[in-house]
This record gives sequence, structure tokens and C-alpha cells, in this order.
Amino acid sequence: MEYQKYYVPEQSKFPIFAASSIFLLVMGAASTINSLGTDSNLGKYTLWLGLAAMSATLFFWFKKVTQEHLAGLDSAQLKKSFVFGMAWFIFSEVMFFAAFFGALFYVRNFAVPWLGGEGEKGVANMLWEGFESSWPLMSTPDEGSAYTLPEKNMSFPGFNNLLTWLPLWNTIVLLSSSVTVHFAHLALKAGNKSKFNVWLGVTVGLALFFVGLQALEYYEAYAHYGLTLNSGIYGSTFFMLTGFHGFHVMLGGFMLAVMLIRSIFYNHFEPEDHFGFEAASWYWHFVDVVWVMLFLFVYIL
Repeated sequence: MEYQKYYVPEQSKFPIFAASSIFLLVMGAASTINSLGTDSNLGKYTLWLGLAAMSATLFFWFKKVTQEHLAGLDSAQLKKSFVFGMAWFIFSEVMFFAAFFGALFYVRNFAVPWLGGEGEKGVANMLWEGFESSWPLMSTPDEGSAYTLPEKNMSFPGFNNLLTWLPLWNTIVLLSSSVTVHFAHLALKAGNKSKFNVWLGVTVGLALFFVGLQALEYYEAYAHYGLTLNSGIYGSTFFMLTGFHGFHVMLGGFMLAVMLIRSIFYNHFEPEDHFGFEAASWYWHFVDVVWVMLFLFVYIL
């Protein structure tokens, strides 16, 4: 059995740039959330600086990788490492969302019932006597001025109001986009680049539509429902889960848009050589699956 020599890339400054950008991004996001309701703008500036730095790093890094690939510098072993790298990246994202879903499960099934006097640790009810456990939690045990209690929640409104319920349309749009990106993949493997571009363009359009619907839902939550990040544990878990998912939708939509630009303007991708698009489509299917879980456990159950 023959073994290929492993391709060792030249030294690169991109990893340290990416690590520094992520540090600024995370610190800026955390500072922005913690400074909500204050006059401080330091967190927002740090967040935008991190986004700009990360965007520039990824642009030049992936540009170099694409140039190396087109120059024929990729060995079969290196291509396999790309596949495993993308698979591990998606797995890390699965565990990221598993942590959030785990926190939601703990709050709904343990913490809130304990505060209401249920279970083996129900003595916690002594802290806030008379507090009743329910979900979505529309009040907090300590109803002080630090909290903005919601008037309504985002849960399933009943079949009479189903067609005006934004999460349902978000679900239809996102699942439809998973179908269209699959059609694009089939067209590419069949060598039909024009059909590939059409289906991929439809997918990017659906991604933008989803983000618009999500923004409209947030507007309704803040303006009409009184539901904010400061609305106790329900508001926090709702916006953290849907917000992080929305960020991943924007990231996945951006990846697919880059693939579309590469195909239309640079004629990249061949029926037997298109892992860049394939990796982006894997990520998009992952984002769709996460939304189905969100739809079930945040909005329905």
C-alpha cells in the first residue's frame, strides 16, 4: 500500500490573527450584553472591531487556500484533512448548541420547579414564598425594578392564529432552503452550472428572508410583547438560543453567497471537485436541523 507524503503548508500568520479577532469578538459581545441599558459604547466598538478583523482574516485566509487549490497544490491526503476538519467544526457547533439546550432543559425541569417548591430541593421556595413554577416563566421570584416582565410569550398561539405566527414561517423558509441547496448540489454534480447558480441564488435569498423574519420577530417581542433580554430567565434563554442560531444562519448564508460569487464570476467548482460548496452545504443543513430543535423546544413544547 502506497502512502502519500503529507503536505505541510508554509508558515502563516492567519491563525494568530484569527485567534486575536475571536478574542475581540467574544469580549465585545459580552461587554455589549452587560452594558445594555447604560451609556457605555466600548463593548459595541470592540464587537465591531472584532467582526471587521475576523472578516478580513477569513477573507485573505480562504483566498490563499483557494489559490493553492486552483494551482494544484492539494494532495489527496490534504483534501481528506479538509473533510475531517469541516466535520469536526460542525461537531463542535453541535456541542455548542447542546450546551444551550442543556441549560434550557435544566432551567425548565429542575431550577424553576425547585423555586416553586417542587422536587427534592423544593425548600428553595422558602426564598420567595408564594412563587409558582410555570413555563414560559412570565415573572421572576424577585420582581424588582431590575427586570422588565413580559406581557406575552412567543410560544405556540393555537391553530386559530397559526398563519400569523412568525416562527412557523421561519421554519417553512429555512426547511425550503435546505431543499433548494440540495437541488443546487445535484445540479452541480450533473454538470449543470446554470441550474446550480439558480438554486444556490434561491437558497441565499431564502437565508436573507429568514433573517428579515427573525428581525421582525424580535421587533414584535420588544415593541408589542414586552419580551427583552432583561425579562428574566425566559427572555435570556429565548434570545440567547434564537440569537446565536440567527448568527449562524447569517454565517451560513454568507458562506453560500461566497460560493455563488465564485461560481458566477470565477467559474469555480467542477462536478467532481467542489468541496468548498459541499462544506458550506453541510453547514447549512446543520443550521436547519438546529432550527427544528429550537422550534420544538423553544416555541412548541
